[in-house]
Amino acid sequence: MEQFKYKLPSCPTQIKDLESFISKVTCNCSFTKSKYADILVSITEAVNNAIIHGNNKDKTKYVNILFKQSQSKLTFLVSDEGKGFDPQQVKDPTSPERIAECGGRGVFIMKQLCDKLLYHNNGSTVELQFNLISSN
Repeated sequence: MEQFKYKLPSCPTQIKDLESFISKVTCNCSFTKSKYADILVSITEAVNNAIIHGNNKDKTKYVNILFKQSQSKLTFLVSDEGKGFDPQQVKDPTSPERIAECGGRGVFIMKQLCDKLLYHNNGSTVELQFNLISSN
């Protein structure tokens, strides 16, 4: 299993460097262009949440990304230095009373775009899995 690590300070401007990292680590993977877009948007949301909500934009704290590739899937683990959160307490952004609110859609977007979404370390690590195209 191939692995890569990436560490960035908790500064929202650092998100611009994510695309080159994702492009580099996935360059030999078999997936569609739309799957690549799903990966890019999902990881960007996870990192953005880690910077803003997990690390409270504290530039002395870091967001760590671990990328793992197996034959059948790609896995990204995005970890912050915060206390974590309970994903079950995230309100549904599509509910009528929240539909017009600005923000609060990151977890919903990640759930929709990745093939599997898991939380570890009391919610301070999010695991995003994406299935690869079978070569059989």
